[in-house]
Amino acid sequence: MSDGCFPTPRLSHLTSDDFSFIYEPAEDSFLLLDALEKDCERVRCVRPDICLEVGCGSGICITFLATMLKSSPSSYFCTDINYKAAEIATQTGKQNGVHILPLITDLVGGLDLRLKGHVDILLFNPPYVVTPEAEVGSRGLEAAWAGGESGRTVIDRFLPKVPDLMSQKGLFYLVVIKENKPEEIERVMYDKGFHMETVLSRQTGPELLSVLRFQRSQH
Repeated sequence: MSDGCFPTPRLSHLTSDDFSFIYEPAEDSFLLLDALEKDCERVRCVRPDICLEVGCGSGICITFLATMLKSSPSSYFCTDINYKAAEIATQTGKQNGVHILPLITDLVGGLDLRLKGHVDILLFNPPYVVTPEAEVGSRGLEAAWAGGESGRTVIDRFLPKVPDLMSQKGLFYLVVIKENKPEEIERVMYDKGFHMETVLSRQTGPELLSVLRFQRSQH
């Protein structure tokens, strides 16, 4: 959990019933918050106009980013396939004094053209858990974690969309576990013109979690 300059967003408006519909913030969520805080100056130097979180759940991460950039005139979009997540993310923003713009969609459907080449900060804490393929793609709570046989099914669907979404100065933050083979993801994104660095890693029980940062390679 973020314990530095920026407080963790307040979630007191949520009840245990809400968490039967959406993913409850856990170690992966808090690792992403810590990575953003660690990268605070880098993020601010981008001077983002458009920030987007894919798969927002409770909205804790996009709200944290908005809080961190509070003096910036950025627009904060988020998506989720779960209608309840979009509703709750809006509430989380209001609870913390920021305006979040949610869209109920699969990944970035409907935003591809609207935001093409304009996303300055992109966040994705994907369904990365290794599961049977049959569990992938539902609209229920399991959609928040079910990643298929390699944990990469949803990640691999999303990565080809990144180059079109990102601005030239943009930063893309992705949460993965070791089983997702981040070295393979690095090669995939290198071929798309992106350089990767690991911002933070943390062992949580059996999982080695990492937050990867991608930005366009400078030639």
